[in-house]
Amino acid sequence: MDLRLVSRVLFLRAAWRPRDRWDAGRIEEHQQEALKDLRIAAYEGSAFYRRHHAGLFDAPLDHLPPVTKADLMENFDDAVTAPGLSLALLEDHLQSLTQSGGDPGIPWKGRWWASATAGTTGRRGTFLWDRTEWATVLASYARAYDWAGIPAGLSRPLKVALVSSLVPTHQSAVVGASLHSALVPTLRLDVTAPMQDTVAALNRFQPRVLVGYASALLPLAAEQLAGRLRISPQGVMSASEVLTPQTAADLETAWGSAPFDVYAATETAGIASPCEFRNKHIYEDLLLIEPVDQAGKAVPPGSTGARLLVSVLFSRTLPLIRYEMSDSISLGGRGCPCGRSFTLLQDIEGRLEDVLQLPGRQGIVNIHPNVFHHVLDQAASSGWQVVQEPGLLRIVLAGLTPGTSIEGVQTAVAGALAAVDAAPLPLEIRVVDHVERTPLGKAPFVRAWAGGRDRP
Repeated sequence: MDLRLVSRVLFLRAAWRPRDRWDAGRIEEHQQEALKDLRIAAYEGSAFYRRHHAGLFDAPLDHLPPVTKADLMENFDDAVTAPGLSLALLEDHLQSLTQSGGDPGIPWKGRWWASATAGTTGRRGTFLWDRTEWATVLASYARAYDWAGIPAGLSRPLKVALVSSLVPTHQSAVVGASLHSALVPTLRLDVTAPMQDTVAALNRFQPRVLVGYASALLPLAAEQLAGRLRISPQGVMSASEVLTPQTAADLETAWGSAPFDVYAATETAGIASPCEFRNKHIYEDLLLIEPVDQAGKAVPPGSTGARLLVSVLFSRTLPLIRYEMSDSISLGGRGCPCGRSFTLLQDIEGRLEDVLQLPGRQGIVNIHPNVFHHVLDQAASSGWQVVQEPGLLRIVLAGLTPGTSIEGVQTAVAGALAAVDAAPLPLEIRVVDHVERTPLGKAPFVRAWAGGRDRP
């Protein structure tokens, strides 16, 4: 981590702390000022946004057309505001980085940090940030520690163990490599590595904070309870996957306190994280989020949107204004014992891609993973997946909880599907050592069959 970057991150963390006491009016005032600056920068530097918002330069935010990942990637060269940048050059850099196994924390051309989505649910998305933006990205992740009440500073380094993807194009790898320093000693572990290797590395490192995918933390909790893993982290943070109540309970049993469920995305960096009271607050000073229905209309607080529109207030190199994400979330109100007025994130139900479409008694029915959570969370000791294949559903259980029968699981799943009006479908139960992961190491609950190919 270079000194200019670390200095900027430390400055931002200090500068943001007074914002924790902003009231709702001050938050909204800041958002409107920052949004105005974002739009001015986008219209001055991006030919794509000048076209996309033609005739709407002074229109309210909710009048602007959304931007999909496909829109952005197809128009990348016109969307970026830095002359000479192109998607082809950036992809060449990322490919070279992957092939060489280089350090993703070193900026490309000394100026930009980049990462990409896996592309397993559609077109791959590639994103980049200049030094100022990347410091903001890192500070947004560091805020999660501040809000969780985990102290860190010059006299107390924050030892972080990160169990996720080591693919150098994945944002967790870029963040981990960028943060690693005397202030933040970081152990980066591959979520696909043999469990005994991961356990041994963690026992040697003894992290103050353990961060990982929910699907990576669950088997580690089992290792802790079995006595093979012997760590005492001050905080356990789950990120990048939906954290179910059962998994959260298992992690609390293993380490003595409830995990912190951090909500973030490659495109946006941190979106929300919990305070010490485990209430998740939106980072409203860094972005504007709009849960909307299928028609693109805003849903009221307490209602779950079909997707999410995000405007990243600090994005400049690749502006994101009403960028569309397939996440289904609901917002709460304001007010928390911690004293912050930032809007509460009420629920995260996952992505549109996590919903199965199955034949029903009266047409196609949408099956949310929650239908399976109630049954499979108790049956599988280390995780589960539902894989849709032509003519059947394959239920994959990573380990079988003692006392659980395969026949009982099959009966319970069939009953859960019938309760939501799905037509009877052959079920295959398979017990495995671990669930299959995506190229970036995630373990989605659902792998849906689409157009003759599996799309996790």
